[in-house]
Amino acid sequence: MSAYDKVMLARSKGRPTGTAYIEHIFDSFVELHGDRRFGDDPAIIGGIALLDGMPVTVIAIEKGVDTKERVRRNFGMPNPEGYRKALRLMKQAEKFRRPVVCLVDTSGAYCGLGAEERGQGQAIAENLMELSSLRTPVISILVGEGGSGGALALALADQVWILENAVYSVISPEGCASILWKDAKRVKDAAECLRLTAQDMQELGVVEHVVPEEDMDAAFQDIKARLAVELPNLITTPSDELLRRRYQRFRRF
Repeated sequence: MSAYDKVMLARSKGRPTGTAYIEHIFDSFVELHGDRRFGDDPAIIGGIALLDGMPVTVIAIEKGVDTKERVRRNFGMPNPEGYRKALRLMKQAEKFRRPVVCLVDTSGAYCGLGAEERGQGQAIAENLMELSSLRTPVISILVGEGGSGGALALALADQVWILENAVYSVISPEGCASILWKDAKRVKDAAECLRLTAQDMQELGVVEHVVPEEDMDAAFQDIKARLAVELPNLITTPSDELLRRRYQRFRRF
């Protein structure tokens, strides 16, 4: 299967979205809304849930499952208020020493005029800065597309996992082909050059685990079981050591 085939799989309509992962992995999810500055962004769902009785903060980029919902969710392209809502919930989790689980699925942050006027770049930069020093564990899981800074804003984590047919890249293959060769028809060449597949990510050391997805029920159980092991280990790690390891993780790149 080519890299571009994986891109098409990551974008496929029948693929489970963030909501499905929340429903299958966590219990008693209570959604929290708003960034306390501008509004609530439907492209990012966030709240508190239980994982085998452990309180966790869950943040998911949600694309929507049908046309009406996809329009409401802005096709999973968050606005600044979405990233600020995510950061508010992360800081709340830090206050109560509650681990954070992020589910990432976006082609990238929304680049519309309103988003830029409300500080899209600054919102992403603030998330990166705060995540780098957040004194509570963070695990991010790439469940579909992981596009550019829009994905990284929720993926500067202690561990990053990826679904077998998900992708993670600095730019979309279409954008890359247009910039490098001024020819959108070379999108397949761009996908190969970007090294964006889950297998590439594992080989490059960008992710710690690739989740098989031949059977999605098994994939949900795999994620749940691994979270149930990794989160207690991370939560008992002293904060200074947690930050040192997180720093070293990204320095290795």
